[in-house]
Amino acid sequence: MAQQETDDQTINDGFVVDTEDCEARELAHRERGTARPITVVGNPVLHKECKDVTEFDAELAQLIDDMFASQKAAEGVGLAANQIGVDRKVFVYDCPDDEGVRHTGVVINPVLQEIPAELRVLDESNEGCLSVPTAYAELARPDYAEVHGQDAQGNPIKVRGTGYFARCLQHETDHLYGYLYIDRLSKRDRKDALRQMEEGTPRYETVPNA
Repeated sequence: MAQQETDDQTINDGFVVDTEDCEARELAHRERGTARPITVVGNPVLHKECKDVTEFDAELAQLIDDMFASQKAAEGVGLAANQIGVDRKVFVYDCPDDEGVRHTGVVINPVLQEIPAELRVLDESNEGCLSVPTAYAELARPDYAEVHGQDAQGNPIKVRGTGYFARCLQHETDHLYGYLYIDRLSKRDRKDALRQMEEGTPRYETVPNA
């Protein structure tokens, strides 16, 4: 997920505590990783469900490091594996919530939990995406999100967030199931977002679509 304009973690009741040592953990990943160019809307890898991760090995660890490096290079707050062309269900994040608390981590094989309608409160904030560079649009999403998945070692984890961080969790999980945020917009708003992208210039390296 794009920034708004203007591995080893403790577990608490099954939820990852992702607010501790964020800077050190992010830096360690990034220093081991290599930034890769970002795939953009129209690239086939972005428009289909990614494959489940079944091997929790050194290759996966390197992918996670490269994703943190790529996220930083693109000045994003969240990144899914297919955004660097990798067909695997992995996303990383380094994202503040609405109180300014920083959350940093990785989720593998994420599943977004359904929120009962009576508890759902929608937030209609602006949303952007590294794979739709320079474009932003208002999109209503629940202001609370809970994702279940696995960590880099394959252990079960849960991640929850509110406000902007909740939006990030939903946005990145969507990516791994083949959805971009513009797919949730009206036809008019989607067209406007694509126009913004066409008229803008990405500030990071992207993969040109064939």
